[in-house]
Amino acid sequence: MQQLNKIDWEKIDNLIPVVTQDSTTNEVLMLAYMNKEALELSLKTGYAHYFSRSKQRIWKKGESSNHTQKIDDILVDCDNDTILLKVTQNGVACHTGRKTCFFTKLESNEIVEDVKINTTSAYGIVDTLYHTIQERKNEDTTKSYTSKLLNGNQNSMLKKIVEEAGEFCFAIKDNNTDEAIYEAADITYHVLVALASKNISPDRVKQELARRFGISGIEEKNSRKV
Repeated sequence: MQQLNKIDWEKIDNLIPVVTQDSTTNEVLMLAYMNKEALELSLKTGYAHYFSRSKQRIWKKGESSNHTQKIDDILVDCDNDTILLKVTQNGVACHTGRKTCFFTKLESNEIVEDVKINTTSAYGIVDTLYHTIQERKNEDTTKSYTSKLLNGNQNSMLKKIVEEAGEFCFAIKDNNTDEAIYEAADITYHVLVALASKNISPDRVKQELARRFGISGIEEKNSRKV
């Protein structure tokens, strides 16, 4: 596509920032990034596709929630290194269920936009929990256990995973179903905290699990041997 050549891809290291704006109200909905393939898909389909740096893959906006963005116009700035995407937003733009991703005042931390849609069922509890953990990073460590884990000693954070894994094993050994479920939830939470500390999206774990389908466990393990 000739339009792709208007972008100075080398200058921006092959990822162009995209400001997404509501076509009717001109409200800024979100900021994301596109690589060449994402921009090409957006041009071909008429719906916004982005490249997720955390998931390390292209994603169609609304692929999980159906809160898609129909493209009305694509504008490039004077330096050919930023895109303004004007869209018709179906549902909400933010994973929190708010219309826009810009809803927190920097100085006061005041929330100025109400949640309009409960997005937990759309995104799944694991992804929702991961995003919540990410949001806790800069909170007061005396008030947030998650923030304390993320901002404290890394060994303490990792020790909790080992501790919860041990308790899960004992619950299984003792045939204690309720306790096994409780401990499995604890492990999941602490693993997500560790992933969040390195900004590794659980989507990448899902991608790895999907890659292993159709491959025997023995074959997969042998493929990792140096």
